Amino acid sequence: MTGTLVLAGTPIGAIADAPPRLAEELAAADVVAAEDTRRLRRLTQALGVQTRGRVVSYFEGNEAARTPELVEALAGGARVLLVTDAGMPSVSDPGYRLVAAAVERGIGVTAVPGPSAVLTALALSGLPVDRFCFEGFLPRKAGERLGRLREVADERRTLVYFEAPHRLDDTLAAMAEVFGGERRAAVCRELTKTYEEVRRGPLAELAAWAADGVRGEITVVVEGAPEKGPAELDPAELVRRVAVREDAGERRKEAIAAVAAEAGLPKREVFDAVVAAKNAARDAGTNAAEGAARGG
Repeated sequence: MTGTLVLAGTPIGAIADAPPRLAEELAAADVVAAEDTRRLRRLTQALGVQTRGRVVSYFEGNEAARTPELVEALAGGARVLLVTDAGMPSVSDPGYRLVAAAVERGIGVTAVPGPSAVLTALALSGLPVDRFCFEGFLPRKAGERLGRLREVADERRTLVYFEAPHRLDDTLAAMAEVFGGERRAAVCRELTKTYEEVRRGPLAELAAWAADGVRGEITVVVEGAPEKGPAELDPAELVRRVAVREDAGERRKEAIAAVAAEAGLPKREVFDAVVAAKNAARDAGTNAAEGAARGG
């Protein structure tokens, strides 16, 4: 029988937030893969638990090399517990490779749910939470960062980012440039810790605040792009769209209704544009004929 991979959420700040099952799994695991073994030691001491299994490091630098070793342990029946420094493994932390490899081998994967900086910041932000997307860390280089932000400039869902404190001012300034300085946002710092702070306001204002320097673990929540109003089309474009539909076989009445729906306009406005264009074409034809007669 194969073993089980357990992804264990760890506190993002207050140790009291550790789920009860975390201590049980730490004590029972055959192998504990930790992003930082020193932090793991502090965690087990705080929880009053002793690990009986083998402890190995599993971080960004050795993730690719160590994954096959852990998969083989799982294939041999071991219960492998994966913990990162804070929050849920594989969410901007090591873990994805191991989960993917375990799934490919048909090995069971489960989780000990725990605190999440993403959901905590989202809930505290005061911004819409019904739809959101997590964008992780932005690129460090300015040009790449601007490019990534431009990709989501029209995203309607609330955006959640992680950021290093020493890059926060540049990131907020770039967001203000791409999204607009008036776009609402929240900077959540040191969540659940002693100096927890949530700073809310327009991006331009937050960028100015961050210019003086900010410390701690940072999560940034940004309001989604506002809904765009109906496209403003001139009468000539409305007439052209109706003509295209008529050429495709639609009756004029249906074509006008469809174009009006596309543009978010009353049908009467599209109808008037079509009639005006028809009258203008007729008048132009009449004038041309009269001119030709006079010339003759």
